[in-house]
Amino acid sequence: MAAAAVTAHPVLPPDEDEPWALSLVARVEREPAPAHTDVLVAAARAVVLLLTDERTTAPGGEFHDTVAAWRGRRIRKITRRARGVRWERTAELPHVEARSGDAAVRAFAPHPRDDVPPLLKPLQVGGLDLTDPEGAAVPAAAPGLLTIRLHPGVRMSTGKAAAQVGHAAQLAWERLPALLTSAWAAGGFGVRVLIGAPVLPAGERVDVRDGGFTEVPPGTVTASAGFED
Repeated sequence: MAAAAVTAHPVLPPDEDEPWALSLVARVEREPAPAHTDVLVAAARAVVLLLTDERTTAPGGEFHDTVAAWRGRRIRKITRRARGVRWERTAELPHVEARSGDAAVRAFAPHPRDDVPPLLKPLQVGGLDLTDPEGAAVPAAAPGLLTIRLHPGVRMSTGKAAAQVGHAAQLAWERLPALLTSAWAAGGFGVRVLIGAPVLPAGERVDVRDGGFTEVPPGTVTASAGFED
């Protein structure tokens, strides 16, 4: 079964009068600062871990209704950063957490964009722009490993790219064939992120087209995802 290439920003539902967003919070200490790509990998995994958490999938679960309300709107994700005490305090809110290298990213239940939980509201949204160590290697493609390719020539900050890979991981989970996604889940939702044009045909990947709210023009294809082997 093939999956058609899809967009992360479908046509705005006529009754969407209140935008919702899923908040991602990256831990960014001064030392050691996480690598850019590690933050992206952790962000992508955190999104899928939230979507597959029992609190989301079980009717009456803690995240169930808010995730359902958010998924009925545009897919919006906002990346914030925290360190020290502010990072520790975010643990008081229900969340999931994913790690990669020195990076840790927490995903929280979606909420109206302008009604941010008080513990998250003071955290900085813009200005998260990290780097990778020189010569950092990209893992090889492997069965059960999702590859997310950030499109060459599209310059994005770490925070913006984290939201885009989160979109890509979500769409991969929701739209790609169950035979592939079940193997991905069984392997713990492994992700690799690299810069490169898509190598899979349109029917075997998902594409993210940005809504154009920040950093890139509307309709820009920012990322693609699929299972390469």
